[in-house]
Amino acid sequence: MTAAALKALPGASGELTSRLDEGLKAVDVRLREVIDHDDPFIARASAHLADGGKRFRPMLTLLAAELGTGRNDQVVDAATGVELTHMASLYHDDVMDEAQVRHGIPSANTVYDNSTAILVGDLLFGKASEIVAGLGAEAVLIQAQTFVRLCAGQIQDDQQAPAGADPMQHYLQVLADKTGVLIATAARYGAMFGGCPDSTIEVMREYGELVGMVFQLSDDILDITSEEEESGKTPGTDLREGVLTLPVLYARGSQDPADARLRELLSADLTDDALHSEALGLLRAHQAVAQAREHTQGLAQRAADLIDTLGEGPAQDALKQLPLAVALRTA
Repeated sequence: MTAAALKALPGASGELTSRLDEGLKAVDVRLREVIDHDDPFIARASAHLADGGKRFRPMLTLLAAELGTGRNDQVVDAATGVELTHMASLYHDDVMDEAQVRHGIPSANTVYDNSTAILVGDLLFGKASEIVAGLGAEAVLIQAQTFVRLCAGQIQDDQQAPAGADPMQHYLQVLADKTGVLIATAARYGAMFGGCPDSTIEVMREYGELVGMVFQLSDDILDITSEEEESGKTPGTDLREGVLTLPVLYARGSQDPADARLRELLSADLTDDALHSEALGLLRAHQAVAQAREHTQGLAQRAADLIDTLGEGPAQDALKQLPLAVALRTA
């Protein structure tokens, strides 16, 4: 499991990778301590997603701490709090999306029921707040602000762009709130509790938000371009559900008469298998995918450039490579 998170760091030194691996193991131990419960049913339901996921956010917390004094108990607790917040959001997401599978296993709402999944998600949010409370008032405030933005982003994701608003800007702001903010907090916490100066903490907050957007944008592109065997996900899921991702927005904005059929399909009900297959094929062949990749790689480069202000070292090298690797990932 820890190896999955470290795949995003192809340029990391062996020594750094070893420290991060040990840190992720410590986070996993702490995570299981925190989600354990006297009631066996609650304990099982709370741990349902504990074995899945890439542990990307805690890995980033540990990596950011390397800019300072490195891992300590506070860094581990901060990384655990971020992962608990992420896990909790997944329980809620699966209920809202009526998901059947998460991380290759049946989703909690399928194994249990919607009410249990929602309540376990709430319980895990509470556990995250409990562990962050031990890190001090500033950490609690950051956690609360993160939670507000995360929820606001999810609410806005379910809405169309308001009348007169730019759909592209609306979409990118939703990404910043729904995905970027928690990854920003992961990086920010690592720098904070690794003893870094305020200027470094702010750089890592900005960096993390960009990385989060890159992470989600690459997901959106993979939803169109990947085959199920490669990604473990059904291709075109967002398309079927009418989600306006970046490639779709680019395609819908095309003025080329040759794209008339694709634009028509992207405004249709794509729950029909034949229409969905046609739309997915046309979109895969369209320049909108390349445009989305270019935008994603541009954000990744912006994130990498921020690290230039932090001097040189193994952690800086890995942080520079990370967003570029995320932008190009295939799973």
